[in-house]
Amino acid sequence: MTLFGRLSWHAIPFDEPIPLITSLVVIAAVAAIAVWVWRKGWWPYLWNEYITSTDHKHIGVMYIVLALLMLVRGFSDAIMMRAQQSLAIGASQGYLPPEHYNQIFSAHGTIMIFFVAMPFVIGFMNFVVPLQLGVRDVAFPTMNNVSFWLNASGALLVNLSLVLGEFARTGWLAFPPLSETQFSPGVGVDYYLVALQISGVGTVLTAVNFVTTILKTRAPGMSYLRMPVFCWTALASNLIMLAAFPVLTVALAQLMLDRYLGFHFFTNDGGGNSMLYMNLIWVWGHPEVYILVLPAFGIYSEVAATFSGKPLFGYRSMVFATLAICIISYCVWLHHFFTMGAGADINAVFGIASMIIGIPTGVKIYNWLFTMYGGRVRFNVPVYWLIGFMLTFVIGGLTGVLLAIPPVDFVVHNSLFLVAHFHQVIIGGVVFALMAGYTYWFPKAFGFTLDERIGKWIFWCWFIGFHLAFMPLYVLGFWGGTRRMQHINDPTWAPWLNVALVGSVIIGLGIVLTVVQLLYSIKTRDQRRDISGDPWDGRTLEWLTLSPPPHYNFAVLPDVHGEEAYWTRKQTAIKEEKLIDEPDYQPIEMPVNTPTGVIVAFFASVCGFAVIWYIWWLAILGLIGAFAVFVWYAWRDEHEHIIPVEEVRANARERRRIRMEHLHTVSQST
Repeated sequence: MTLFGRLSWHAIPFDEPIPLITSLVVIAAVAAIAVWVWRKGWWPYLWNEYITSTDHKHIGVMYIVLALLMLVRGFSDAIMMRAQQSLAIGASQGYLPPEHYNQIFSAHGTIMIFFVAMPFVIGFMNFVVPLQLGVRDVAFPTMNNVSFWLNASGALLVNLSLVLGEFARTGWLAFPPLSETQFSPGVGVDYYLVALQISGVGTVLTAVNFVTTILKTRAPGMSYLRMPVFCWTALASNLIMLAAFPVLTVALAQLMLDRYLGFHFFTNDGGGNSMLYMNLIWVWGHPEVYILVLPAFGIYSEVAATFSGKPLFGYRSMVFATLAICIISYCVWLHHFFTMGAGADINAVFGIASMIIGIPTGVKIYNWLFTMYGGRVRFNVPVYWLIGFMLTFVIGGLTGVLLAIPPVDFVVHNSLFLVAHFHQVIIGGVVFALMAGYTYWFPKAFGFTLDERIGKWIFWCWFIGFHLAFMPLYVLGFWGGTRRMQHINDPTWAPWLNVALVGSVIIGLGIVLTVVQLLYSIKTRDQRRDISGDPWDGRTLEWLTLSPPPHYNFAVLPDVHGEEAYWTRKQTAIKEEKLIDEPDYQPIEMPVNTPTGVIVAFFASVCGFAVIWYIWWLAILGLIGAFAVFVWYAWRDEHEHIIPVEEVRANARERRRIRMEHLHTVSQST
């Protein structure tokens, strides 16, 4: 073993032009952006306002930016897969060698779930939940900063595999024995394991933070059954995280022990059992779907109520349905391997549970429909995503019920039918919600709205592109098409695969238009300023603040009365033509910025990279560095940042003036 372990010049893919050229382009782009930011003099601003910030809103924005960047990377893998399958039919072998194709589909799944969907969802929870609860920040602001940077560290390691070494060729769940050293001796599986362990720590810290925040730090008068539905779905999602992610950590740790120290947890010929890994990974994996889907349901609830101009229909049934999904999500994991010989009785129990979980989901669909029924629905972009979701997700849910029937699962198990179902749930359910939330809360974050016309183009690209890309896979799945095929023998499949490729290209156009929309909206932001702080005539407390909100969110914590705290206050002010009496303002203590997160992430990245390449001296230095940072943080002597009462009073009075003008305008229009 050399000083640099397994790392050598052979780790750079000189003989593979696609990853080499891509790596050079990415490195050049990152360098150009860094130089541009430096020349603009923006580094101090980014360091103080974002990189070291403990402000939940800025951390939420960083999560969403990370998710959007990883979306581009993950989608590039998807379009390469679709192009390969469309080209590699019959005598043609396509343009991707099998080993590279295997890395691409493994990276695609890993990135899209762990580094697109998860950061996007957590970003919205970060930005919105404290505002909706009427509080100034999350329970543990510094932990929040550390959580983000650990997630970013994991994303960095996954993308580093593009430049140095390789990524796993095992699929996005790294099933043994394929992921054991005997069959995957390179560094690909190690990149996967180390990156997910680091980001998983950040995710667990996030769950601890938000469960504590929601249960313990609500505004005065905000009882549990007065919380907005998005807060309920965030609570349920984080409770699932708390229970599920430690299981993932244990499963990956056992696989690391197998690979690094010769243990035999999952090696059947060494006294282990690979089915143990299957159970552990799916005990995490199926609840993971609901970690993503539940906050998405919360976003749809906010959009349906706001743009229908009426309270959410069946608020309490929505809460109970959310909690039911939270519990039942732990009782369905075995439907992922009905074909593995568990027996008819066990298959029947998990099949029934998988059908039962569809009931609370159906309750939610009817609640949204009844909320819109009889309301004055305004067809802004978020409503397009809501309607598109209901049309798309119902089909995905019905195919899920089919897969919950063991005899049907025996026919379509591990087929393209399953791929279509999974994407219909995740894209039609989660991604559509994330795009709705992105449009809905953008003006609250930045003080101006996004362009509506381009936003509708983006929706139609995703809606049409999705159905073209994945509906053909249901057909091919029934015809016997299996997952992860690098080459297609049957030329009669070509038309279906070509349609799927066209759909992927249309989705790609939607992603490009998202960038165009952002740039155009920034350029024309003076025409779309959100002066009132309430551009959608909202119903929850985040719309009570300025856009963007001050660091401390509320000059005085709001006193909540009723289920829709802001709507009740707003309607009372319109009726009485005055705001509540001006409160007695006090100085506000807020946590100071800290570099703890980014420094810990740096040492975690160094340690993780060293473990991947067996550079043990560097791994030890990385651990020592991370430990030293925590010791320094624990013994630091820093005071809270005090916001003077004069500043609080001046901002609050300006906000009152703006609100009074806005309410006068609203009362005149009604």
